[in-house]
Amino acid sequence: MDQNPLTDQSWDARVAAAWTAFDADPDAWDAADFRATIDALAAELPADSPLAPFERACAWDSTGHSDRAVPLYREALSRGLDGYRGRRAKIQLSSSLRNTGHAEEAVALLTPELDAPSDELDDAVRATLALCLSTLGRDREGLALALAALAPHLPRYQRSMANYARLLVEPDH
Repeated sequence: MDQNPLTDQSWDARVAAAWTAFDADPDAWDAADFRATIDALAAELPADSPLAPFERACAWDSTGHSDRAVPLYREALSRGLDGYRGRRAKIQLSSSLRNTGHAEEAVALLTPELDAPSDELDDAVRATLALCLSTLGRDREGLALALAALAPHLPRYQRSMANYARLLVEPDH
């Protein structure tokens, strides 16, 4: 009997495959069909799993519904989503909060992530926080974060850009 190769893979691999297909060509998907795909995968998890609301939130967010994503991100975090996915949830929740007119709450949620253990999401934290700060009219702080995140990636001028970023938010500048 032939088996579907997607069902033979682990849950994480099947979720990753769905996201890879969606990210490759989001316009080829009907948004409701994509969310149904993610819902079906989420339904395989235990009822109290924090991954289910997280994946559902991501699907709503990625199909243009930040308002529907916010409560699901909150649920995932309240169920104990932590580590890498927890950090992703905080970044994405902050972005969705900003999109739904709650930038102040987004800044409060994301600011502690600046002091979290470093990982590949550091620049995403800073970029999202910079957008939230700009939404609140705190453009200098946002620009300082963005420049500080960009500086290490430059082929030259890293020290200069880092200093300029610092000077944007120092008193008397």
